[in-house]
Amino acid sequence: MEDVFLSGKFSHGKQVGHLESALAAYTGARHVIGVNSGTDALVLLLRACGLRPGDGVLVPAYSFFATASAVVLAGGRPQFVDIDPETYAMDPVALEAAVTDSSRFVMPVHLFHTMADLAAVTAVARRHGLTVVEDSAEAIGMRRGGVHAGLHGAGGVLSFFPSKTLGALGDAGAVLTDDPEVAGTVAALRHHGRPGRTLNNFPAISTDSAWPGVNSKMDDIQAAVLLAKLPLLEEQIEHRAALADAYTARLKDTPGILRLPRATAQGPDDRDVFYVYLIEVEDRDALVDHLERHGIGTEVYYPLPLPHQPAFAGLGHRPGDFPNAEAASRHAVALPFHADLDTGDVDRVCDTVRSFLAARRTAV
Repeated sequence: MEDVFLSGKFSHGKQVGHLESALAAYTGARHVIGVNSGTDALVLLLRACGLRPGDGVLVPAYSFFATASAVVLAGGRPQFVDIDPETYAMDPVALEAAVTDSSRFVMPVHLFHTMADLAAVTAVARRHGLTVVEDSAEAIGMRRGGVHAGLHGAGGVLSFFPSKTLGALGDAGAVLTDDPEVAGTVAALRHHGRPGRTLNNFPAISTDSAWPGVNSKMDDIQAAVLLAKLPLLEEQIEHRAALADAYTARLKDTPGILRLPRATAQGPDDRDVFYVYLIEVEDRDALVDHLERHGIGTEVYYPLPLPHQPAFAGLGHRPGDFPNAEAASRHAVALPFHADLDTGDVDRVCDTVRSFLAARRTAV
């Protein structure tokens, strides 16, 4: 950070270049392009992959709002797909049924701790001529068949929002791709559509713009922070895995819990990474209130499925159209989960959850 202050180059400079190289080495991506948020990464990736106005993009009905809003911001039309209740990712059977003549992209999302069924999703994509882009914003460190999340199709993204597994001190994101043409277009779009080398090249601010790009340059201070934290990432991923195991050991077979996380990694080259620890309970909102009264924070993912968000009311979806997504929105809650947590904290949370569920059973 001191180097950034002394250089006077506060965005799109040397530290961003170092971070791109470090992330390429970590993920195995041929190209990493730093931008100012995970949301912008999705928008620019879709544009660089050739999204045209009105193109249909198949997305899961259960995800963070940016999954669908990025499609709209890039000029496309979200087409919602119900989810698999175990992984919270798009259900491949529902995906096949949701494809229309206007569908040109499919965007699986890797949520919480595991990846979407990419083998099945890409098989559907091949049958229908769809381009696969991955919303891998939460998925740093996740792999299938040795391939990092975001690199199974045309490209993917990372978010470095402070709560992420690798978090900055503010907003930051990146695009991952093995396609040099996609990478070059994203790199130009992030800097007002200027092609060529603009990173750490101040005179390029006066070059011609080939496309109507945006200002989505990454701040060098955020890059410096991420560079300092990246060497600790593997250690923190292992700690998160131990915390998840501790939660599961203490909560399994607890009456009143509808679902605990399930690992889907199967082979030696597969890897799940816990970003949050999500459970489902019947009386979710009452549990949230109970935990809050005992000084324990939670996060509800997500209280309203994407098709039922007010922003998408014009698409005409009705309650019952996406039953698995709607059930998750009613029952899912994330328990405290971060790299500074210890097993004593886990014990306290689990004791409080079990006491609540026991009291509800007694009351009934």
